[in-house]
Amino acid sequence: MSEKTIQYWIDIAEYDLQVAKTLFDKGHYLYVGFMCHQAVEKMLKSMYVKHTSTMPPYIHKLDKLVERAGLKQSMSEEHNDFIDELTPLNIQARYPAYREAIYNLINKEKAAHIIDKTEDLLQ
Repeated sequence: MSEKTIQYWIDIAEYDLQVAKTLFDKGHYLYVGFMCHQAVEKMLKSMYVKHTSTMPPYIHKLDKLVERAGLKQSMSEEHNDFIDELTPLNIQARYPAYREAIYNLINKEKAAHIIDKTEDLLQ
């Protein structure tokens, strides 16, 4: 895989983080977690490509991407814990059965926390 492929994933990750910040600014906290999940997923896929020289798997579970990219041991416990916190937000924001529950969990403070942690992890 080329540097161009890796940069593609990085660019989309950065774009998704900017979308999360825009949603935050507009008060749409429900989808901040979803978009941060998307940003982290794409950055992990860039790392997967970098470390394996193959296309990333079509999965959305962040913990599995961390493992498959060989990053778990090199990541801090705090980052691994954040991966565990962020992983369910991909599904919970998509499905109506979970939407109300997650809507009640993600307020302005929690959304700001998720954005801060996402920025830290992407670095």
